[in-house]
Amino acid sequence: MATPLGMLRGKNAAGEHELHVSQAPPPVCPVDDEAIDLMKKAGVERGDEAGAEAVGANPDVKVLNTRNLDYILKSGLAGGMAGCAAKTVVGPLDRVKILFQTSNPQFARYSTSWFGVARAMQDINRNEGMRGLFKGHSATLLRIFPYAAIKFLAYEQIRAIVIPSRGKETPFRRLISGSLAGITSVFFTYPLEVMRVHLAFETKHGIRASLRRICRQIYNEGRPGVATATATTRATSAPIPPTSSPDGFFTNSPHPPRLVWGLSNFYRGFSPTLLGMLPYAGMSFLTHDTMGDLLRHPILAPYTTIPHSENLTTTTTTTTTTTTTSSSSSQPQSYKRVQLKASAELFSGAVAGLVSQTSSYPLEVIRRRMQVAGTMGDGHKVGIAETARRIFAEKGFRGFWVGLTIGYMKVVPMVATSFFVYERAKWWLGI
Repeated sequence: MATPLGMLRGKNAAGEHELHVSQAPPPVCPVDDEAIDLMKKAGVERGDEAGAEAVGANPDVKVLNTRNLDYILKSGLAGGMAGCAAKTVVGPLDRVKILFQTSNPQFARYSTSWFGVARAMQDINRNEGMRGLFKGHSATLLRIFPYAAIKFLAYEQIRAIVIPSRGKETPFRRLISGSLAGITSVFFTYPLEVMRVHLAFETKHGIRASLRRICRQIYNEGRPGVATATATTRATSAPIPPTSSPDGFFTNSPHPPRLVWGLSNFYRGFSPTLLGMLPYAGMSFLTHDTMGDLLRHPILAPYTTIPHSENLTTTTTTTTTTTTTSSSSSQPQSYKRVQLKASAELFSGAVAGLVSQTSSYPLEVIRRRMQVAGTMGDGHKVGIAETARRIFAEKGFRGFWVGLTIGYMKVVPMVATSFFVYERAKWWLGI
């Protein structure tokens, strides 16, 4: 009979055999007890070398392959749904926040008032109707679905690599996983974000806000011999075919052959976005996971979790062929966590939003200003340092925190909704 690894036989001073039971390693987080309980339910003892086989053989345990197409598609779908739901909830606040951050002349007087947000929304509703509060929302949904899908999908995949076992689940690894996921998603969807900001920045009446016109306007900003369309004038130039040369894409050279215009305009403000994404996405996932650990602590679990919602699910990184299935022993099994109640999940997401927004807000303000540099009629490409100097010269250090109050008002429901919908969608989809 095979002896469990945790039980070793030795000889005492009298030469008689005695049984030594090794101590279980200390829990790495409050929910480690939860994992132990699930292993017992699955018939697996802690430290059992045959644990993976025992789990897989148990009919009550559903084995998931995080690398197969089904899991990837479902996690991406759950992420996209979460992003769209979150952005729809805060659409009006998002419009007002962008107007404040970019120092739109028509709304500058509202940015320093305690009730400025409400007054700005009333002004927009009076002049543009309810649709004005959601101007740019179509571009938002067009951008947010792939962005959120890629972000959550990337987080699941990167996390599986960076944190292969519960014993290696540290705050730093969680932070790195979230940051890399955020960078991956923003790289593929950033042009749509620039289009959304331009749409939201427009306040001129009588101008039809369309994605086609905005694309043409952004593309032509800074082009030699072409008048730059601004937020207060209608673009009149004919559509320009995309350039066949990537010269202007990653260059800041002022020489005529390498002027910064065309496709590079869709990546204006990309550098501070990457810098801002490191603390924002990283702190968001780290805080959410940490709050989830605390709310699942045995003392709080009876009040914050849904009983019997763990489903005894284990995640693996198996490689399946037509005849055999192999499982790497270097990828220990992990178990699906008990679902939090709606109030607890929303609270966890709200705290994550507050922490992530505070840590990255100055870089977000710089990014917004860089994105609308062409819209403001300037046309030449400015860097992070120059934009920061302009903001400081205009409003001092307060300029880097303009709109933070509305940022909090937006982030609390947005991030809370995002994580809540994502976790519930994963549960409904069986992953």
